[in-house]
Amino acid sequence: MGPTIARQHTPHPIAARLASGLAVLALLGLVCCSSLPRITPDLARTSGRPVQLQGANGPLSAAQSKLILDKLERRGETTNIFDRHLALEEAIVGSPLSTGNQVRLLQDGPATYQAMFTAIASARDHINMETYILDDDEIGQRFAQALIAKQRQGVQVNLIRDSVGTLATPAAFFKQMSESGIAMLEFNPVNPLAARKGWELNQRDHRKLLIVDGRTAFLGGINISSVYSGGSFSTKAKPKPDGKLAWRDTHLQLQGPVVAELQKLFIATWENQKGKPLAAKKYYPAPEKAGRQIVRAIGSSPDEAYSLIYATLLSAIGSAETSVHLTNAYFVPDPQLLAALEAAARRGVDVTLILPSQTDSALVFHAGRGYYDQLLRAGVKIFERRDVILHSKTGLIDGVWATVGSTNLDWRSFLHNQELNAVVLGAEFGAQLQTLFDEDLAASDAIVLEQWEQRGLDLRLKEYFARLWAYWL
Repeated sequence: MGPTIARQHTPHPIAARLASGLAVLALLGLVCCSSLPRITPDLARTSGRPVQLQGANGPLSAAQSKLILDKLERRGETTNIFDRHLALEEAIVGSPLSTGNQVRLLQDGPATYQAMFTAIASARDHINMETYILDDDEIGQRFAQALIAKQRQGVQVNLIRDSVGTLATPAAFFKQMSESGIAMLEFNPVNPLAARKGWELNQRDHRKLLIVDGRTAFLGGINISSVYSGGSFSTKAKPKPDGKLAWRDTHLQLQGPVVAELQKLFIATWENQKGKPLAAKKYYPAPEKAGRQIVRAIGSSPDEAYSLIYATLLSAIGSAETSVHLTNAYFVPDPQLLAALEAAARRGVDVTLILPSQTDSALVFHAGRGYYDQLLRAGVKIFERRDVILHSKTGLIDGVWATVGSTNLDWRSFLHNQELNAVVLGAEFGAQLQTLFDEDLAASDAIVLEQWEQRGLDLRLKEYFARLWAYWL
């Protein structure tokens, strides 16, 4: 990460130079700035319009939807999530809550990549992939060869890769894929001469999405890079043989009707970026029930008036009755998110944040720490994860409203990036995510206000300087 366009792991020198140049332009007032809208008034209590769920065979009746949500509520803790927030979330986001899904929680790179390779090997019609980082390393080459092999078997592969996220990846890496027949799309090219819809360098595609045959999808925080080659809980999370720390991240594998919503988001990005027409394939097979999870897909884009994920997260925090448990890699909150977290803590909600103790972005790290005093005084509990590079982006509210995705809790994710999250309802999946949260908590150190106030002047100066860049981080 870094000002304006830096990658969210070790920056490439060219990216750093571009970032510095744009930062100077911003300071001179030559780069137009957008801002987070004041949406809190829109989160006031609504008339309680019934939430309508969608199944494999289409929309459920109001009575059917209510019955399912009532069962979920009885299985979970007492919460406002089911009687107020969901109707508001539906109005904000627009995408349906779909029933009949199977959701598998994946921890770290090895488990995620293995599940992805298995799905790719099973592909018979098409593979759609969208990623921020795709490195030319051992993992990247494994993905490239797997995708090339499927393309040669007649399976159409369509790939969207972010221009800044893949800035350090050699052109030859993508050329071999393109020459095999894989359809390639570079999101908002760094080179203005390659731009297809206006030069929008600061808008990045931070989504991580893989869809196989329109039936299986993967999303979360994991990029395609060998930095994820080790598990974060193995051998007590000590450094790998190369001396580098393991990366701790979270991903989901989904099957069922929600995959069609994710497919719509992929195709919308392809068309919005003016990619060549996609080959005719069965992108929307007849939906089938795959499990019993209720899921909503939420995609955000800087082309929209506001981040849909940001709006629904604020609403969920505002509706919390018992707990708000957030794990996030890059924490640079805006005033509304700060206010929502503080208000929840002050009304007795257990608000606990797990944040990094070490990071690939010093500016983001110190900018986020600059808010610790304010949050701790409000009763928010803060922990920092030891011995790993924390890259997860998860949230669990009242034990029944869970989200996993690509969205960081910073201005860049809320303003400048395309992001993608899934919201999963119910105590069953909530318990799985809570177990993962508890494991991270056990491997974290508590930040205590009295001790934090004794930190040195050097840290305070770093926090002050970093917060000046909050908008661009």
